[in-house]
Amino acid sequence: MKNFIEDRALQVRSYAKRWIHAGIFADLLKWMLLGGLVGIFTGSASALFLASLDWATDIRTAHSWMLWLLPVGGAAVSYLYLKFGKEASKGNNLILEQIHGGKEAAIPFRMAPLVLFGTIVTHLFGGSAGREGTAVQMGGSLAEWIGKVFRLSPLDRKIILMCGISSGFGSVFGTPLAGTVFGLEVLVIGLIRYEALIPCFIASFVGDQVTTAWGIHHLQYQMGEVPDFSGLLLLKVVLASVLFGLTGLFFSVLTHRLKALFTKVFKNPVIKSFCGGFVIIGMVYLFGTREYLGLGIPLIQQSFSESAAPFAFLLKTIFTSVTLGAGFQGGEVTPLFAIGSTLGSSLAQLLHLSVPFLAAIGFISVFSGATNTPIACFIMGIELFGAEGAVYLFIGCMISYLFSGHTGIYAAQRIGVSKSRSIVIEENATLGSMHIKK
Repeated sequence: MKNFIEDRALQVRSYAKRWIHAGIFADLLKWMLLGGLVGIFTGSASALFLASLDWATDIRTAHSWMLWLLPVGGAAVSYLYLKFGKEASKGNNLILEQIHGGKEAAIPFRMAPLVLFGTIVTHLFGGSAGREGTAVQMGGSLAEWIGKVFRLSPLDRKIILMCGISSGFGSVFGTPLAGTVFGLEVLVIGLIRYEALIPCFIASFVGDQVTTAWGIHHLQYQMGEVPDFSGLLLLKVVLASVLFGLTGLFFSVLTHRLKALFTKVFKNPVIKSFCGGFVIIGMVYLFGTREYLGLGIPLIQQSFSESAAPFAFLLKTIFTSVTLGAGFQGGEVTPLFAIGSTLGSSLAQLLHLSVPFLAAIGFISVFSGATNTPIACFIMGIELFGAEGAVYLFIGCMISYLFSGHTGIYAAQRIGVSKSRSIVIEENATLGSMHIKK
């Protein structure tokens, strides 16, 4: 089979030298097949994952005593990763590293079932985490497996891994265009790799369609009426966006430092998660509420209808950072949505702006600052809230991206272009290396 594929590739290159469109058409057909397969498998995995999350959340809500099993659940998942996970424990960073380095067969297929099981356990017993990380890891693992089956070249392997990222993101949030750009933008800050544009779109679009075909429905939020433009309105949005960026920075730094602290105090990852579970239980009883557990969907829904409590965003930040710092599985993005929307909702009263209007801007802006993906976040805003407030959504994403500095939730993310000319960045520097220097 390998010789057959290589012979066909040589034949296509021969035709492409004479007719460029022959090569373009062949590439399009190839990635319609490969990207479509990634979308089908990842979309199906996302559907299973989202349905399981709903089940886990309903069970936890109906049985409050299950929170006390959080330490045991976290310890069990950490044990599985310790015994069988190996490289899979790096999570999203492993996929980014492989796209940058292009090493062979380094993303194990077991990453998909491990992260799926681990995230469901986290939500079943009350950890505060998201779902994007799980979907992206499942997409990357399945894309790697498909790449092995078709014996892809190193360059094509990188592209199909990017397809896995796009498909996982687009299918889990119901935003295929944002998923497309996220897979291109998340690799290197300030640079986008256009050679993967069509493959990532195909994978993200198919993944979203497949997830929907399985009967999964995504929540909808309304931005409400967009205020008439004025200089004062623009100033208020810019001010709020600066705070959104600083919040993204705070979340990223706090999460990284808590991970380092937990690892330093508890050398054994099983004990780390076990003790971390009790810390979360203690926080629940200290603050007297369980609304900061899980994804934070009720917080998001409430923030679009009424002014959120002034420190709701801070408490959700702390709960999520402790959960991830203690080694529990799950993503960061949905909690970031909750953090951003509650912060925007609470700021709306101070700035005399519409609550859903500023909640929507905060929803995507804090995410933009924490992931350094402003274009993908802006497109997500358009897909979720419509184009009427596009200018303000764009401002929120751009300003937040700048003011989050050279920090982010993905340590393996490279810095292609510095956010300030006064700061010189070494070639191939990553956010992780920047943290180490500090």
